[in-house]
Amino acid sequence: MAPKLLSPLFPWLILLTLLLLFIYSSLLPFHTPSPLSPQHKKIPTLPSCNLFNGHWVQDPNRRPMYDETCPFHRNAWNCLRSKRDNMGTINSWKWVPQDCVLHRIDPKWKRKGAWRGAYFPKFNVTVGYHRAVLLAKYEWQPKQPARGDQDGVKGIYRVDVDIPADDWANVADFYDVLVFNTGHWWSSDKFPKETPLTFYRAGKPILPPLNILDGFKVVLENMVSYIQNKLPQNTLKLWRLQSPRHFYGGEWNQNGSCLFNKPLEEQQLDLWFDPSNNGPNKEERLLNHLIEDILQRTDIQLLNLTYLSEFRADAHPAIWLGQKDAVAIWGQDCMHWCLPGVPDTWVDILTELIRTGLEIG
Repeated sequence: MAPKLLSPLFPWLILLTLLLLFIYSSLLPFHTPSPLSPQHKKIPTLPSCNLFNGHWVQDPNRRPMYDETCPFHRNAWNCLRSKRDNMGTINSWKWVPQDCVLHRIDPKWKRKGAWRGAYFPKFNVTVGYHRAVLLAKYEWQPKQPARGDQDGVKGIYRVDVDIPADDWANVADFYDVLVFNTGHWWSSDKFPKETPLTFYRAGKPILPPLNILDGFKVVLENMVSYIQNKLPQNTLKLWRLQSPRHFYGGEWNQNGSCLFNKPLEEQQLDLWFDPSNNGPNKEERLLNHLIEDILQRTDIQLLNLTYLSEFRADAHPAIWLGQKDAVAIWGQDCMHWCLPGVPDTWVDILTELIRTGLEIG
């Protein structure tokens, strides 16, 4: 970031709620902010600039910003170490916004584990990660033995839709920048019928019981209301939309595959992701529509990384998981992303939004 923006910064927060690769890759560049090269010191802000609307362009001279020795990777996502095919090609694609110039950040190495939080006295900047996968308070309640067999139910996850999780609510007003995200956890894969989510309001079960999608909407409405009413108005607030999956031919446990060697074409996206097609990748648009609708009347900015990511069916670990027999056990990984890869573009965009947001603020 430019020195004139970094020096007056107060602490800021990256609040993410998924244990996905975005956690590791998105926080890496902020660990040691450094001045940009002279030609990047002043970046014009265009009123019509939309970083999320653009296209992928192949640049044969483009290189990753780090290699397989980077300590922040999980092995399954370290595609260089796993010898994934076509990593050079995957990282040769550059996102080009329609009306903007998107600059790459200048990442610096930091010790392993720094993604959980770090303080930089030189710039008076704190970066923190606070994990609360549903954003609302939830807890496991095992089945009571006296109730006998309840259709195979082992217990419930009680979700208090009107109570934010302490993990983030107790610290949110400390920060000047907040980035929220929830999504992939709201699925029957994470909470099957044997261990379902059960929603409570004002300490009592909501009746009739809500399904997962309706529960997500109610939780989202309550959490957004809390953010709007309880957090400082001058806090820069962003909400990252759902990251797409690219399972072709079935779900992860139904031989779904993503062995592609180039991005999808524009005309293919609706076929892959439109919920009306009822395909294995419909989840992200279903959830994103709810998020976008609820955030319309707020000052929370959308971090809409979905569209640019929908193209990149070629950029997942797929069968290169870094562990013997992993594919036989878990199937191909077409949800998480290779590192280095697409998430590095997410970071470039997030950096620019924070830069311009604080500049305007």
